[in-house]
Amino acid sequence: MKFALINPNWDFTGSTYFGCQEPHYPLELLFAFDQVAAAGHDPLLVDAQVNRLNSTEVRAKVANFAPDFVVIPTAPSYLFWRCPQPELRVPQQWFEEVGGRAVKVAIGPHSSATPLAALRKLRCDIAMRGEPDFTIAELASKPWRQIAGCCWSEDGKAHVNPELGVADMKRLGALDFHNYNVEGHAHRHHVFTGEGRGAELEFARGCPWSCNFCNKTLFRNKFRERDVDAVIAEIDRLIARGVDYVYFIDEIFGVGKSVRRLLEAIAERPISIGFQSRVDLWNEETLDLLGRAHCISMECGIESITEQGRDELNKGCRMSTDRMGELLIYARKRIPWVQANLILTEHDERGEIRAWQERLKAQGVWVSDPVPMYPFPGTPLYQQMFGAPDERAWERAHHYYTSAFREKGYSDIQEQQPLTLEHLEGASGAEPATPAAPHAAR
Repeated sequence: MKFALINPNWDFTGSTYFGCQEPHYPLELLFAFDQVAAAGHDPLLVDAQVNRLNSTEVRAKVANFAPDFVVIPTAPSYLFWRCPQPELRVPQQWFEEVGGRAVKVAIGPHSSATPLAALRKLRCDIAMRGEPDFTIAELASKPWRQIAGCCWSEDGKAHVNPELGVADMKRLGALDFHNYNVEGHAHRHHVFTGEGRGAELEFARGCPWSCNFCNKTLFRNKFRERDVDAVIAEIDRLIARGVDYVYFIDEIFGVGKSVRRLLEAIAERPISIGFQSRVDLWNEETLDLLGRAHCISMECGIESITEQGRDELNKGCRMSTDRMGELLIYARKRIPWVQANLILTEHDERGEIRAWQERLKAQGVWVSDPVPMYPFPGTPLYQQMFGAPDERAWERAHHYYTSAFREKGYSDIQEQQPLTLEHLEGASGAEPATPAAPHAAR
């Protein structure tokens, strides 16, 4: 069987998108590529964003390959599955223009949270829930009903496997990047000065906390580490191809038992790193180790400067605000960019926020303005507000967000006049297309 794994050339005009719009390594497709090949099938990876290809150019490549399956994510990179664009405009277009007669497979946060809506809007044949690294290859060899997270429509009836796809991180071998344009990827994520060549990797998935705003529940939820040697092998291969900066896309970098060993190995190599974390995971000793490991970008979720606000968000934080401030300032003396992120809660008084911001900014720590929360379907916040996600979950969340913050102001990294989902997605009420092949796999 042949699998075409396609990362679209993303566009977020008019969207309420929280993520970075630069290209990022499509790790979900790179890992799936290796598993497809290991299962004896023929994979093709096309990253249209990093290679600046339009759908017409990719359609020619895919037609020449003649795949049995076309796989397209509903959001760019595992890094941004937690804060995806709510609309499915881009994957809609790419399935229509590139999919041909192959079985069309959607992966990502939308198919994980609302598989039936993804099937309908994308007119695809399969929507995969959870992590697809291993389950994509299984589409060629197992009945679909036996594949974790597989959802499809047949004879007017929806079939949903309620089990989520969960990858065994110890079985994810080291990527060798033979199939990726490493040299064409210059972006250094969350680095705002200087020059170099960046990449994204992952060391761990999931998070042991359950913050109510975090969109990880229906994918990448359980915390797991990869093998340190596999990650170091990836780093060495990237260094050999000119990469000098790696951003770890982990939900929460710094939790696992093997972090120290990883950082000590990185300290011996000519490469710098960046990541997202919680400052309450670190102390002066481990922050010193980060400095030795050439960390140049550390982004920390503080969320609220009050204990009541953090409790409301279910942060599970046992550290005082003053102590967190001390550690952020200590980190900044060793790391060129340290950022503290805030979320708007009812417990935080604006004057106190400004005073805390000014105190840390005076010590070189960047503190964001509090951003409004988007109730992503699949988050505890959405569940509290609206119940379990249904086929209108994204429309409901988007309407709430745009209505609640139109006057208060959106995040400064978003469009300030976002469009409605109905406008962005156009006519998306059609039934899923009938798959051309292979029926035997069901």
